[in-house]
Amino acid sequence: MNPVDALTRIAFLLERDRASAYRAQAFRTAAEVIASMPAAEVRRKAATPGGLESLPGLGPKTAAVVREALSGQVPSYLARLETGEEPTGGPMPPVEGGEELRAALRGDCHLHSDWSDGGTPIEDMARTAIALGHEWAALTDHSPRLTVARGLSAERLREQLKVVAALNKRLAPFRLLTGIECDILADGSLDQNPDLLDQLDVVVASVHSKLRMDRGEMTQRLVAAVTSPLVDVLGHCTGRLLTGRGRPESEFDADMVFAACAAYDTAVEINSRPERLDPPRRLLREAVAAGVYFSIDSDAHAPGQLDWQIYGCARAAQCGVPAGRVINTWSAEQLLHWTRTREAP
Repeated sequence: MNPVDALTRIAFLLERDRASAYRAQAFRTAAEVIASMPAAEVRRKAATPGGLESLPGLGPKTAAVVREALSGQVPSYLARLETGEEPTGGPMPPVEGGEELRAALRGDCHLHSDWSDGGTPIEDMARTAIALGHEWAALTDHSPRLTVARGLSAERLREQLKVVAALNKRLAPFRLLTGIECDILADGSLDQNPDLLDQLDVVVASVHSKLRMDRGEMTQRLVAAVTSPLVDVLGHCTGRLLTGRGRPESEFDADMVFAACAAYDTAVEINSRPERLDPPRRLLREAVAAGVYFSIDSDAHAPGQLDWQIYGCARAAQCGVPAGRVINTWSAEQLLHWTRTREAP
């Protein structure tokens, strides 16, 4: 087995199963070190006692993976992760159904890179999306007000657009769409230059501050955002967190907000992060009844998390979300036509 593939797969599984970022990054770092070396040099180091461990970025566990892979074995640590015998992170939500819908998805409208609060370069996120079978994915790093997440200023976002354009030339036919997760400010306005937002392929708008706002004010805030012609997707609408100390749902008039989404063809995100699973099932069923579009997204901050869409798909299937109303089932060309004209395929 190729040792770089083994190390990368281990990192992916650790990220997917919510192990600590430090553990996953150790294997990604080791993969980068081994990938940068001639194969003969790697074998020589592996045959020398302590040779691999002498390399910066490798320790006993990563070195053992390399040696086992070079010997023709599936590394034992990888095998245990694949079967679930090796403990990783926190408990993962149960998955009941959704496989058919997951197979129909062609992309992901919400993911982050190390340009904001993700931990991985843009290209690595894109290549993992390709490996998972996606035809496209939207890069949606944060907007500037979210300083804790290193939100992108207008200048940094313009620079990112150039990086994405260059990357798409190398990754074709896969397409990385330009985008942003734009903060919805307290008055419902958007946290980025409107002219710049208009240039992007996909705009996800989310609330990250003042989540305990009065119900009426929060309703007005969300309605103002989803009726903006610049907004394509309403992200994690309640803002709830299910793990750790948790965070309750923001309160708003769901009938009014989802009616506005339906009227202005703004998709409601089904956020697949295990600590979010937002919206809750009761609101998801209300959104189905309102006739909105949906976007089933990973909200990934690391490559392994891109595989979380199955959790959103399971909840969508349980709540009767029609596959034809899920914008991720469209091709990139169909999606971009919709974001520009709101004409569905």
